[in-house]
Amino acid sequence: MVSRGMRKLCPNLDKEDGLETVLEVPVPEEMFNQMGSNAALRWNNMRNLMRASLNTDKSVAATNHAVASSSSSSSPVNDQFMLLLKLVGAAFIPFQVQLDHAVTMPIKDGSIEASTAKYIVQQYLAATGGLAALNAVNSMYAVGQVNMVVVSNIEQNGEIAARSCEAGGFVLWQMNPDLWYLELVVSGYKISAGSDGKIGWSQSSMNSKPSRGPPRPLRRFFQGLDPRSTANLFLNAVCIGEKTIKNEDCFILKLETSSEILKAQSTPHTEIVHHTIWGYFSQRTGLLIQFEDTKLIRMKKDGSGNDESVFYETTMESVLDEYRYVEGINIAHSGKTCASLYRYGKTQNRKWKLEESWKIEEIDFNICGLSMDYFLPPADVKKENEHDEHGM
Repeated sequence: MVSRGMRKLCPNLDKEDGLETVLEVPVPEEMFNQMGSNAALRWNNMRNLMRASLNTDKSVAATNHAVASSSSSSSPVNDQFMLLLKLVGAAFIPFQVQLDHAVTMPIKDGSIEASTAKYIVQQYLAATGGLAALNAVNSMYAVGQVNMVVVSNIEQNGEIAARSCEAGGFVLWQMNPDLWYLELVVSGYKISAGSDGKIGWSQSSMNSKPSRGPPRPLRRFFQGLDPRSTANLFLNAVCIGEKTIKNEDCFILKLETSSEILKAQSTPHTEIVHHTIWGYFSQRTGLLIQFEDTKLIRMKKDGSGNDESVFYETTMESVLDEYRYVEGINIAHSGKTCASLYRYGKTQNRKWKLEESWKIEEIDFNICGLSMDYFLPPADVKKENEHDEHGM
């Protein structure tokens, strides 16, 4: 992905000599320029967009929809893009990651496949900086830019529709281990998501009602940003073989989500049938080269009748690149994710595919002044409502 400038400041349009406004989410210059024909309109649209996560009334929702429509016309294709944007931008991993297992779990524990996996994880820990450096981290901040594009045609009422590449940016905050907050802006759309250790939630600028569920880590952490959580995630995996990826011979570690976890994260109207995770670790460097997961959800229209069910099958494959050391920790600074969403059931078969390229612009650890208050969910999340599981 070609690196472009990230806009962090906007001019003060009320006072010529006034201080510039700092954007909560830095965005590529090209996205900012596409939000209006002049600076005043662009700033007004950007300001309304950034208010999306703070307001939930109907008038603000209508304003947010208008902002998004200024850069891309409203259509079923845009609705599908929004669904894929939430899927790729704010996907969750079903496991709660514990931070002390890497030290306490012996390698010679279990089958040869499980013991091999633990040995591979130990090599990965060494390759990403070692336990001393990783255990010294208590918080993280990252800024990145993304390009997203629907890479396969979408068949809609007999017509073929395609979408051009959309640019955006994100900001991610984390405190060990369960507190995190994400803001992602792409082509006039905004997604926010987070976890306060008790619940996980997500919300989009096109839908004022947030979705909620049990606390889980963000998938983006395992795309090279959080080696310690990645290591602990795969400690319970098994080694199932080898594969060559990007000219690197890799070990394949596989992790199946238990039936207890799947049941706990299901609802009366959604059943998570399975969620499987794979990690591909280089035999030469020990680093994670590819992270992949697949998930199948059954959406029940009513309390009974399998014929009324609709299934959503998602597959996400992330290739990691540009590992560089930051404060002694080896972090992947770019990569690409290919995601597919296949919906099938009675007369509802359809498939979408989206590709995301990302590049990390800034990353820092042990952020001074970061407190638990920063990770509080929106007020609406505290209300008792079912979460939209296929969106999370």
